[in-house]
Amino acid sequence: MENLQDIIITFGYIGIFLTFFAESGFLFGFFLPGDSLLFTLGLLASQGYFNIIILAVLCIFGAILGDNFGYFFGRKFGPRVFKKEDSFFFHKRHVERARKFYEEHGKKAVILARFVPVVRTFVPIFAGVGEMDYKTFVSYNVWGGLLWAGGMLFSGFILGGIFPEMEQYLTLIIAIVIVISFLPAIKMFKK
Repeated sequence: MENLQDIIITFGYIGIFLTFFAESGFLFGFFLPGDSLLFTLGLLASQGYFNIIILAVLCIFGAILGDNFGYFFGRKFGPRVFKKEDSFFFHKRHVERARKFYEEHGKKAVILARFVPVVRTFVPIFAGVGEMDYKTFVSYNVWGGLLWAGGMLFSGFILGGIFPEMEQYLTLIIAIVIVISFLPAIKMFKK
């Protein structure tokens, strides 16, 4: 647990912002640990390692700006990128799952995708490829960033305040958050 905690603290505020920007804005961001990292950051903030307000601002803005980057990337380069062959960072099956999710849920997919690992990286890009109206995208994007980043972060913060000894079980808690965050994706992939 100490090593994981030390790594997160070493990244600092700038590293945290960049992580959430990359997870939301770059095609290879799908492997980044958004849900578990947000919860862990909230937990660490409850123990005094970070300022919760600074974290909230950085995580929420990182996620929102990352999605905006993904939207514009999709608008400009999407059709060419999605014709590529599979590589270490890019798999057509992820794209297909995100496309189906986007088609099934429409505009609300921009919000809902935040809570589905892998899908959250591709949905903003599909919004750009599909030429979703930018003002509509931004409004859903902001709500999604607030609900996801704010919700996960403050959940960790509140629970860490109620149960300060949770810090001792950080690795187990992260594993549980990861499993829970992948449940919607597992359900979606079985369809």
